[in-house]
Amino acid sequence: MERDDIHELTAPYALDALDEQEVREFEQHLRVCERCRDELAMLRATAASLAHDSPAVAPPPELRARILATARAERGNVVPLRPRWATPVAAVAAVAASAAVVLGVWAVTLNHTLGNRDAALRNQARALAVAANPAARRISLTGGHGALVVTPNGRAALLLSGLPEPGAGKAFEAWVISGGAAKPAGVFSGKGSSTAVALERGVPTGATVAVTIERSGGAQQPTSTPILRSGSAA
Repeated sequence: MERDDIHELTAPYALDALDEQEVREFEQHLRVCERCRDELAMLRATAASLAHDSPAVAPPPELRARILATARAERGNVVPLRPRWATPVAAVAAVAASAAVVLGVWAVTLNHTLGNRDAALRNQARALAVAANPAARRISLTGGHGALVVTPNGRAALLLSGLPEPGAGKAFEAWVISGGAAKPAGVFSGKGSSTAVALERGVPTGATVAVTIERSGGAQQPTSTPILRSGSAA
């Protein structure tokens, strides 16, 4: 006889957190449950993305040209010194200083890019931790595309797949709706075939969660009709 909580084993199975008996039971269940197969594929894809190091970011292609152009401009400002060998030294120093300025600008851009990616990976890790909680409840979303997962203490995550493109300059934004008021719970891109998003706001009993498409920076109140909406959290 199949256990009542068999669906709740999807996330622990994806994270290799089940014992041998539970693995056998769940794998037998997977043969007949399309819902769990889809959710497992989504969780594995997200978990796999956490295992990769941040990709190498190449310098902007215009970096070399900017360094050379700045160096040429500085060359005319070099004052001849005695002895004669001092002039090349001054020129080299000017080129080095120019390069340092340009590389500094690139480093700021690089740090921002990697910082955004690291934040996204940390969010996905929190989402997977919510999904792996055996006491969490899964709530279906209108229109499919995944599920809302809520733990007994209100921590929540969206497990999504097959989202449409939000459009240029747009992003998805999650909302926790309680007592008729919608409060922002996180902005995300939804890139890729699967996305796990930890909500930045708790989901109390009786609340619902919706997802809208907003400007890339997010909004304080929904400005469009939700593309996804969950049932009420118990």
